Amino acid sequence: MPFQKISVQKWTIRACDIWDNQWLLLTCGDYSKNEFNAMTVGWGSFGIMWQRPFAQVVVRPTRFTFEFMEKYDNFTLCAFPAKYHKTLQFLGSKSGRDRNKIAESGLTPRASENVETPGYEEAELIVECKKIYWDDFKPERFLDTGIERLYPKKDYHRVYFGEIVTILKAE
Repeated sequence: MPFQKISVQKWTIRACDIWDNQWLLLTCGDYSKNEFNAMTVGWGSFGIMWQRPFAQVVVRPTRFTFEFMEKYDNFTLCAFPAKYHKTLQFLGSKSGRDRNKIAESGLTPRASENVETPGYEEAELIVECKKIYWDDFKPERFLDTGIERLYPKKDYHRVYFGEIVTILKAE
């Protein structure tokens, strides 16, 4: 699919809808080495931090993608048309630790413009990011005690901020 580069200043999305209903595919690694993994994410944000456009994602340390997020300094977030919802469910529920789930998904990785991590030909949106910050969620800092119930295994997320360096939208 041909893509058009758009500036972050002209980029408009329905942020809550894209995270909550459409989901995004978080990928991290190196396309040229064929060493990357992906997982579906439904929690995160977009905005401005430290005078830079950013995407913020969270990854539990138990996820295989966590290893890639720790090793590489960039990641991509991709949105897909509704017909890929089942593919995203698959990618969010199966581990790439013991299988090539990206190949099984039928998606076609493609080289990114400014990061080593790939995007996907089938995506309608590719957001390329370079990591600029991380931190671990600390349960003693949850102000809403109901949040703790989302962590029955005590596997608190690590949060990553990535500076948005490129946005590509399907034409």
